Order: sequence, then C-alpha cells, then structure tokens
Amino acid sequence: MKLYTSDNMELMDVSALKTEGEHLIVCGTIMGAMPVEAVLTPAQLRQSLKLLNAKIIWQVVRMLFKK
Repeated sequence: MKLYTSDNMELMDVSALKTEGEHLIVCGTIMGAMPVEAVLTPAQLRQSLKLLNAKIIWQVVRMLFKK
C-alpha cells in the first residue's frame, strides 16, 4: 500500500503489518529510500479512533467499493 502527500508524491510504501506484544508495527519505506518500522501502541490506537466521525466512516465504507 502506498501513501501519498497532497502533492501526489509518494510518502511511504507500506509493505507489512505485524504484531509485537501489545503493539502493531507498520513496516515500509519512506520517500522510496529509508526503511522504517512505525510502532502503534494501544493508547495511540484508541486516540486515533477519536478522530473518526460519521462523515469519515461513510467515506471509508464508500472507498471499499470503488476501484
């Protein structure tokens, strides 16, 4: 999965998700060159869920059915 900036430049190429104890690890490459493993803790995950609202959830559901 690739993540892009608002300028449509590749920011991160996510190659894997894995677990390590209580954490979720996002593995990938930033800017096409630098390997990185980002750690998502349970507290950070709960905090990210607070950013969701009905409009965003609806958009995510719609995106699942688009090409």
